[in-house]
Amino acid sequence: MPRPGILVVVAGTGTDVGKTWLACQLVGHLRRRGLVVAARKPAQSFASGAGVATDADLLAEATGEKATDVCPAWRWYPKALAPPMAAESMGLAPFSLDELLGEVSWPEGADVGLVELAGGIGSPMASDGDGVDTVQRLSPDRVVLVASAGLGTLSNIGLALRALGDYPEVAVYLNRFDGDDETHAANRRWLGAQTRAMVSVDVTQLSELLVAP
Repeated sequence: MPRPGILVVVAGTGTDVGKTWLACQLVGHLRRRGLVVAARKPAQSFASGAGVATDADLLAEATGEKATDVCPAWRWYPKALAPPMAAESMGLAPFSLDELLGEVSWPEGADVGLVELAGGIGSPMASDGDGVDTVQRLSPDRVVLVASAGLGTLSNIGLALRALGDYPEVAVYLNRFDGDDETHAANRRWLGAQTRAMVSVDVTQLSELLVAP
């Protein structure tokens, strides 16, 4: 099965930190550089509602793919729970991480492939694995950890980085960063001084980091 030239996992410290927004922004920046970009969300769960775009819909719009290429139709769970929990609540069969990742396929010639995880890095992705397990199985070239910029984020980021262990290529993106906010600025300085992770608050800069040799 083809693998993109650069494989990137977009993870988060929790739910609603802006993973899909950032992934779509990165896709746009990379495509404007002339790169062929594909996005995948192995499973998605969501609160159903008329006219509500899912993560797969948004990623597909950004990449020019079909939403069912981004996430297989049978992995759409209209229930606001982690995907394996949503499947269980709907009376569907449990699925393993091997099954889930075995369904991920890439188009020929993709320069960059983005895989967006569900929920936070410790959230269940399958009956036998969470986001950390998914990163280990995929063995991506880069991991982008999306986090809030404000109070309390250092604990969440620290725990996420510890869970990822010695993974060498982790970039932390502080979403909704405000340089005039004292807490935001202090958090950025602390992360830069106290962790090995690359810290970014600019999408253009981050997109360049992802494809740097």
